[in-house]
Amino acid sequence: MSSSLPVVVIILSALILLGILAVIMIRKKMKEGKPVEIDYNAFFVMGISFLPLGIVLTVLINPGFIGLAGLGLISIIIGLSHRERWRRKRMG
Repeated sequence: MSSSLPVVVIILSALILLGILAVIMIRKKMKEGKPVEIDYNAFFVMGISFLPLGIVLTVLINPGFIGLAGLGLISIIIGLSHRERWRRKRMG
C-alpha cells in the first residue's frame, strides 16, 4: 500500500497545479473584458473519442470504465445540442 502513495501524491499535485493554472487563465481573460466562449465542437470531439474508448476498456479490462463511456455520451449530447454555436476555425 505504501508503494502507491508517491504515485497518488504526484497525480494529486499535478491535478491541483492544472486547476490553479485554469483559474489563473480564466481570471486573466475576465480582466481583459473578453467573455469566455465555450467551444462546443470540442465537447463533441471529446465525446466521439471517449465513448468508444470507454466501451472498449469496459469490455476488455474492467466494468468500472463504463463511466468513461457515459462521459463520452454526455459530451456528444452537449456538443450536438449547441451545434449552432460551434466555432469554425480552419487549420492551415
